[in-house]
This record gives sequence, structure tokens and C-alpha cells, in this order.
Amino acid sequence: MTSEVMRDKYTDYVRDAYDLDIGERNAVDIPLNFNPETMTGWNVGLICGASGSGKTVIINRLGGASEARFDNAKSVIGNFDNIAPEEAAKVLCAVGLSSVPTWVRPFNVLSNGERYRAELAWILAHAKDGETIRIDEYTSVVDRNVAKAMSQALQKYVRAKGLRIILAACHYDIIEWLRPDWIYDLNKGGVLERGDCLPRPTIPLRLYRTEPDTWRIFKKHHYMSQDLNEAATCFVAEWDDRPVAFCAVLPFPNGALKNAVRESRTVVLPDYQGIGIGSTLTDTIGGIYAASGYTLYSKIVNPALGLHRERSPLWAATGHNEKSRDLDSFVDHNGRRYLSRKSYCHKYIGPPVPGFEDLILPIEKLRKAKSLEGQLSLF
Repeated sequence: MTSEVMRDKYTDYVRDAYDLDIGERNAVDIPLNFNPETMTGWNVGLICGASGSGKTVIINRLGGASEARFDNAKSVIGNFDNIAPEEAAKVLCAVGLSSVPTWVRPFNVLSNGERYRAELAWILAHAKDGETIRIDEYTSVVDRNVAKAMSQALQKYVRAKGLRIILAACHYDIIEWLRPDWIYDLNKGGVLERGDCLPRPTIPLRLYRTEPDTWRIFKKHHYMSQDLNEAATCFVAEWDDRPVAFCAVLPFPNGALKNAVRESRTVVLPDYQGIGIGSTLTDTIGGIYAASGYTLYSKIVNPALGLHRERSPLWAATGHNEKSRDLDSFVDHNGRRYLSRKSYCHKYIGPPVPGFEDLILPIEKLRKAKSLEGQLSLF
């Protein structure tokens, strides 16, 4: 790649001060010794290298970056009008944008992490048959843990749908999460390597018993209600000292079931959805209650978590599973009536998780003992 040197007093200063022979033209050699269109049997490709190594040039040579187009006069999900609403919901969940309240907001009010996922979802949903999707500057402006979560969710969806996508990135911390079928590394002079054999890294989560006040961080992302019963037993999970997930548990009213509790609220922050944090958190809490002789019951409408429990050997369906709510009886305390919809009803039947029984003690006892936390690696 060559360009003309625009000579002025500043470039002359660089020439003289740094003894640089700038000449009349500047040339950068960018290796391009492969053609992904002639390669078979792949879904995810990664072009990586330092800034200025030529990633964008290669993406442009391969056809240019794919772009999403959002109309801010519509909701995020309303921009997927080329497919059915049910399919739009699936593709948004597939890239980890599972926060239902986010779907009904306009694109321009989303966070950086939410925008990246929405754009990826739009591009995936609008890809033509046989088209190779190309994304430049992948994860360049998002938090690194968010980038990892995005990569895990993206590669799962692309492979499930049989799509092909090429990503250009300057960060190497996403490779194990993305597990690309091939890696073209410009830092190594254009070496083509395999990446699909890499194991998925672990996510070290720290589980805390927390006060109900912590709900304020998560409540706007709950799909149904921002209310929380003050009697709830609350837990929060942190990843690298950042809260990422919340779960609240309540006893059954009037002792309807003996030695039983019910899941009241479970929320994973949007930037960390799609990689199994919510399901693993609730699986673990179910095991902690089981170690104390309790059974955790759950009734949710979130399809991602509901389908996980349908497949999981740790949960068993109850008699109300996959039945629609009674429209006449489902009215909240403000008089709002919700549409009838299918709910997923299960109870935890997995093994106990011993050693953390103190986490479900009354909050007053934990305050007195100054023991509101427990170290637990969930993945």
C-alpha cells in the first residue's frame, strides 16, 4: 500500500530530527496470501494484528466491512422487519442481547456493548444466502470482559446457523472465546493458523449474599417488573470485581410447599448475557439450597433460561411447565394486565452444593458475623 508524502515543514522536521529518509512516496507491505472464498469447511475467521498492520486494508480487499443500518424512529427489534418477530428475538438472544427492555428502545440510546450486539444481530439477520459477513474493528471500543462474552455468543450462533463471518481485531484476548476456524495473524507476517481446537476459558465468578439495595443496578433490565420483595434472599455474582448477575429467592406464601423456595428475580446485565452466567448462577443457588434441605422452584418466561432448564439434568419440569398464564389472574399491583404467554416451570433436582449454607441464613445473622460473601468458582 503506497501513498504520496505531502512535504511541508513538519515532515521536513521529522526527516531532519529523526534522520528518516521519507522520500516522495511511502510504502507499507501487507501480506495477503490467502483467499477465504476458496477455503471450505469454516464458519468463523479472524484477522488479527497490531494497529496499522493492515487489517482494514485486507477487509476492504475482501469486499469491505458489513454495515448495520438502524432507524432510530423504531425500536431495536422493530429494525428486524425482514424476519418474523419470533426470529428477531432469537437472533438478539443469540448474540447475547437478551435484555427484553432493551429491545423496545431506540438504537441511539443503547450502551456501546448493546450497540455492538445489536449491530451484529442486524448484520446476521440480513445476511444473504452464501454471503461472507465481514466485521472490522471487532470489540475495539468495549470492555474486555464484554468482548469475551460477545465472542462466545457470536460464534455459537454463527456455527448453529451455518453462516460465515470474518472478524478483524487488534485484541488477542478474544481468540479462545471466539474459537475461529482459522486465524490470519499479521503480527506473524501473515501466518494462517487454526483456532477451532482451543478450549473455552473459564469464567471465575464470585458469589455474594447481598442486600436488596443491590437490585437497583439490575432492575431496569428485568423483562417483567422492577419491583422486588424486601423479604427476598438476594445474591450477586461478580466477574473481575464487577457485578454481572443478580438472583433473588423468596419463600412460598403461607408455607404452600414445605422446605421449598422460589426464584423471584434473575437478571444478568446485558453486556454479559449469552454465555451461561445466569443459568450457572441459578444452578449453583439451587445446589446451595439443596445442601440445606430445601428445593428451589422456578417459573419464568425468559426463553433462553427456560430452554436451558428444559435440557438440563439438574432441573425437572413441574405440572405447570409450558402452560400459558391465565390472563384474568395476571394483573400486577398497579392494575396493569399482561398478555397470556407460555411460562417455564421447574424445580431443582441436581446435587447439593455444600459448604455455602451460611449464604442463605437470615441477613441479620450474616451482618452480625460480617460474613456476607462466599468465594465460589462457578465455571
